[in-house]
Amino acid sequence: MAETSERTRFGRIYPPDATWLAKAPTESVLDPELPIIDTHHHLWHRPDHRYLLHELLADLRSGHNVVATVFLQCHAMYRASGPEEMRPVGETEFVAGIAAMSDSGGYGPTRVAAGIVGYADLTLGERVEAVLEAQIRAGGGRFRGVRHSGNWDADPVIGNGAPGPDIYRRADFRAGLARLSALGLSLDAWVFFTQLADVIDLARDYPGLNIIMGHVGGVLGYGPYAGRRDEVFASWKASVTELAKCPNVTMKLGGMMMRAALYDYKAAERPVTSEELAAMWRPYIETCIELFGPRRCMFESNFPVEKMGIGWVGLWNAFKRIAAGASADEKLALFHDTARRIYRLG
Repeated sequence: MAETSERTRFGRIYPPDATWLAKAPTESVLDPELPIIDTHHHLWHRPDHRYLLHELLADLRSGHNVVATVFLQCHAMYRASGPEEMRPVGETEFVAGIAAMSDSGGYGPTRVAAGIVGYADLTLGERVEAVLEAQIRAGGGRFRGVRHSGNWDADPVIGNGAPGPDIYRRADFRAGLARLSALGLSLDAWVFFTQLADVIDLARDYPGLNIIMGHVGGVLGYGPYAGRRDEVFASWKASVTELAKCPNVTMKLGGMMMRAALYDYKAAERPVTSEELAAMWRPYIETCIELFGPRRCMFESNFPVEKMGIGWVGLWNAFKRIAAGASADEKLALFHDTARRIYRLG
């Protein structure tokens, strides 16, 4: 692969290596009856990697009681023609078709893509309403909201998803956000930990908006942040402490594989075990649960991205190890009930 230096290998999505994943120690599924809603996964067909219904089903069948999933925007199957702002509707049409296949019952008990989070360019301002209405129609009752990424860092090694550092503060974005909120849709926020103040401001300015913060608040551990783990953790914790004071914000737990860079899956001889991953991620996830509480936290697989570093059974076992000290009701909230409520899955 072109980018393999220690400085640049993180923050990029690589196809999972099945041969390498097979080297993981065998693990039994922990707490196999616990119902799970996976709040964040993708479906795509890229030139170097396919992850569609059958690939997801193969992971689901490897273990854990996943009863439903939520699809998250990933620039898949956009329309090839038509108005530029309407092209992301193609992604929702594509996912709604897969969800309908799943709902037929012919592919197992999991309701795949019971909720769909797509994309609409909120910087269109009031004009975004037509796009959002088209997304709602395309979703067939499953469309729940928009992820409009604001992640940006001055160092190009990090890899940005936004054109600049302040998109959440722009007047045009906020005009679009007002239309999103008026339609009863949610915002899946995605920024790096250095930008969490922008999400805090949004949450305070739009107290009626349902905001879901992705990937534990965007911890970074590579590029200019390499070797600064304690400093990054302290800064991140201070910001998520303020974010947790906003009652309309829910935190997703997971999604740290390629950004936090807590272990080098490109150089490791084998994937980490669930115990090893739990030890790495525990400080971040436990902090979020302590600050937000189980009713405002929910686990995410972020597959197939996390599959670069660990398999399905190991990932969810790691989450269950981290949550081992929670009560039965708290576990149910973390793995299922919060997701059902926040994404309105019925």
